[in-house]
Amino acid sequence: MAFMSKVLTCSGQSEETYLPPALQYIPPKTNQQESIKEAQMVLFPVIENLLSKVQISPQDIDILIINCSGFCPSPSLSSIIINKYSMKSDIKNFNLSGMGCSASALAIDMAQALLKTQKDSDALVLSTEILSTGWYSGNEKPKLLLNCLFRMGSVAVLLTNKKQAKRSSKYKVVRTVRTNKAFDDKAYNSGMREEDSNGKLGVTLNRDLLQIAGETLRANITSLSFKILPFRELFWLGVSVIKKGFIKNSCIYVPNFKAAVQHFCLPVSGRPVIREIAKNLKLGERDIEAALMTLHRFGNQSSSSLWYELAYMEAKERVKKGDKVWLIGAGTGSKCGSVILQCLRPIVRESNKGPWAGCVEEYPVMNS
Repeated sequence: MAFMSKVLTCSGQSEETYLPPALQYIPPKTNQQESIKEAQMVLFPVIENLLSKVQISPQDIDILIINCSGFCPSPSLSSIIINKYSMKSDIKNFNLSGMGCSASALAIDMAQALLKTQKDSDALVLSTEILSTGWYSGNEKPKLLLNCLFRMGSVAVLLTNKKQAKRSSKYKVVRTVRTNKAFDDKAYNSGMREEDSNGKLGVTLNRDLLQIAGETLRANITSLSFKILPFRELFWLGVSVIKKGFIKNSCIYVPNFKAAVQHFCLPVSGRPVIREIAKNLKLGERDIEAALMTLHRFGNQSSSSLWYELAYMEAKERVKKGDKVWLIGAGTGSKCGSVILQCLRPIVRESNKGPWAGCVEEYPVMNS
């Protein structure tokens, strides 16, 4: 308890984050039925809220993708959704598990690829993490970290290739880039679900996890750079690479990503991680405000955190028509996914909608 208390104190999370009812018992209830209840609690409301906003029926959904890293029931989570909403028999449904915090970005990439092969279709992407099934009840410190860091959250995103939806759509998916380092043993073993010496299941986060995540993120950013940066930034990057070939101690030029992207949704893995990414991308305090405030208010919600950051910027009316938003998801394995969105219309009067309703005026808070 002393170790967990210390981690929580330094985590950057407020006391307003959410844990499921199953974990509020002593001892926590971590059985299958409680995990199913938690899944229903976080998924059903976001689906119903989204479908009511866009005014389409569950029977209109052509593709369903759900990502949840640690909970993989049978029937599957997508089957639970199809059964609940009586979706059509020819729906293409997919479950992504074990993909960690990168899963939502990867699911968007997957949905985009599927929509390229299926005309006039709607794709529903659901991202969440079920905490009750992943609770570790042992005493090994590397496994206790996840108990401290992760909190409840979920998101529903609708993607479509229907021409008539262009007027009402908020964003267009401009670019996606995926990077996978699972071929490397060190990266593969950096975060592993396994039993402890007493047979209790938990996820071990190894000491070199942050270093490996940084390397994976850099590889992903490098790939993305050549696809989004203006010529001027690419020129100076190329010059620095050539220079380093002749002068070993010279530095590689860090491009100005704000020349191509106006808003950033970063991995909400803790304040040190957010600030380190910001340092490497040369971002200012305003650029990382959404990430820090999401961590403070909601905690680390795994893959769905990116969308809470975007909702924060929308509630603050910072995203303007034509602006580009960069969503970065990084997960164990080690994997990283980037999604570039372009805003298609003015986004206003969002402060009383979504997860920040009733509290966005209180942010930003200091010392986060």
